[in-house]
Amino acid sequence: MDMNSNQAETKERFVHSVFESIAPKYDIMNDILSFRRHKAWRKFTMNKMNMQHGDSAIDLCCGTCDWTISMAKASQGPITGLDFSDNMLEIGRAKIKEQGIESKITLIQGNAMALPFEDNSFDYATIGFGLRNVPDLRQVLQEMKRVVKPGGMVVCLELSKPTWQPFKGIYYFYFKHLLPMLGRLIAKRYEQYKWLPDSLVQFPGRKELADIFRETGLAEIEAYALTGGIAALHIGKKE
Repeated sequence: MDMNSNQAETKERFVHSVFESIAPKYDIMNDILSFRRHKAWRKFTMNKMNMQHGDSAIDLCCGTCDWTISMAKASQGPITGLDFSDNMLEIGRAKIKEQGIESKITLIQGNAMALPFEDNSFDYATIGFGLRNVPDLRQVLQEMKRVVKPGGMVVCLELSKPTWQPFKGIYYFYFKHLLPMLGRLIAKRYEQYKWLPDSLVQFPGRKELADIFRETGLAEIEAYALTGGIAALHIGKKE
C-alpha cells in the first residue's frame, strides 16, 4: 500500500469527492454492496468487542454513523466519530439526533492519518469499511494503536476477498460488473461505484491484513472471514 505523496494526495482528494457525492445514497448502497449483511457483520463484531458500561471509543471513517451509534448504545460511554466527509457526517448527525443520544457522541471532521488526540485516549479504535479508502493503511493502523489505551482494541471491519469457489467467481463478477451499474441506477454515480471494486483489488486479503496488524505491533490478533470471505473482521490488542 506504499505510495508516493502525490499518489496519496490524489487518492485522498478522489475518495473525498466520492463520499461527498454519494452520501445521500450511501446506506442503501451499503445494503446492496454487502447483500444486506453489513448489519449482521456489525452485530458479530460488537459481540467480539464485548464493550463494557462506560467504555470509550473512536470510530474512524464513521460515515453515516451506524457503528458509532451501536457503540454508544452498547457502552453508554463517550464515543467519538471521525470522518473527512462533512456530507456523510450531516447524515450521521441527523441519525444521532433522531435516536436522542447526542450527549454520548461527538462527531469530528478530520483525517484518519493524523488523529487529533493524545496517546492512550480510548478503550477502542474502530474502522468500518474505511481502511481500503485511506492513502496509507499502515499509518492509519499506527494512529489507531497510538490513541488506544494499553489493553485496548484496534478493530477493523472491511470488505475482503472471498477464497471459496464457485462463490469467489460469482462475487467478483457481481462486484466488478453489476455493482457499478447499480450505482448508476440508484445513486446516479457510475464512476464512483466502479472505483469501489478497484479499491478492493489493491487491498490486502484477510491473512495479509492480519500480518500487517502484527507488523504494527498489535497482539492477540483475531481474524474472521464473514459471509464466504466477502468481508473480514480483524482485532488486535495494544500491549
